[in-house]
Amino acid sequence: MEQDMQKKLDEQTAKLDAIFVSVEKTRKYFLVTLWISVLVIILPLIGLIIVVPFFISTFSQTYKGLL
Repeated sequence: MEQDMQKKLDEQTAKLDAIFVSVEKTRKYFLVTLWISVLVIILPLIGLIIVVPFFISTFSQTYKGLL
C-alpha cells in the first residue's frame, strides 16, 4: 500500500513539473507578444507625435505666402 502511494506521488510530481515547464513557456510567449505589441503600436504613435508638428510647421511655412 505504501509503495502504491509513493508511486502515485512520484507520478503527480512528474506531471506537476511538466505543467510548470508548460506554464513558463506560455508566460514567456505572452511576454514576447506584449513587447512586440508595444513596439508595433506605441513606438509609431510616439513617432507621429514628434513628426506631425514638424510637417505641419513645414507645410504652413510653404503655403504662408499663398494664404
